[in-house]
Amino acid sequence: MLSSAFIFGALAAFILGMSKSGIKGITIIIVTILAVIHGGKSSTGVLLPLLIIADIMAVFYYRREVQWTYIYKLLPWVLSGVIIGAFVGKDIPEFIFKQIMAYVILGTVGLMFYYDYRKIDKVPEHWAFAGSMGLMAGITTMIGNLAGAFTNIYFLAMRLPKNTFIGTAAYLFFIVNIFKLPFHLFLWKTINKESIWHSMTSTPFTILGFIVGLQIVRKIKDQWYRKLILILTFLGALILLFR
Repeated sequence: MLSSAFIFGALAAFILGMSKSGIKGITIIIVTILAVIHGGKSSTGVLLPLLIIADIMAVFYYRREVQWTYIYKLLPWVLSGVIIGAFVGKDIPEFIFKQIMAYVILGTVGLMFYYDYRKIDKVPEHWAFAGSMGLMAGITTMIGNLAGAFTNIYFLAMRLPKNTFIGTAAYLFFIVNIFKLPFHLFLWKTINKESIWHSMTSTPFTILGFIVGLQIVRKIKDQWYRKLILILTFLGALILLFR
């Protein structure tokens, strides 16, 4: 009989595949499930290899949709945030950090809804917007693999079309997740034989989730995709706030 840990781990891996196919904003569900099964910090070591496998599939599938300009703007800030998260973030009480992050996400998503309601099409061009979103994405991806909310907000603010949004995010996170590997291997030591075994057994479900997710994403029109991502990001922040 399959254990509950295996079943819920498979579910998390399946949702991860769907997320990387383009259904953004549901990462909090994955993080929550794996944290319950493996513990908060240990779960990051199980999740990272799965993220990289899903990134490879997304990069291959959306390879013609990437806009490198936005990656160049975000990447230095995100990588700086990863380093901060690796050395400093682990000392921040997890509860306080998640509360702050949830409020920031909710406030920013609220602003995006306001922009949509008022039909404001102006794109934030100041470097501080990319810098703040990138830095927060880097810190949160290192501590809890929750960077998606901040990059979602940034790419939506840039008014990227659906496939360009997904392709650009795929390349960005492929680079960032590879960059995170040494920190998990040698500093936090969260990737080990046991974590790799859990990652390997979940990999088929990640692949399946990616395939299913692609079928769903194809059916979502561009004008509805933006609203869907905003709603899912908003709900993810609420889960983060109250879990």
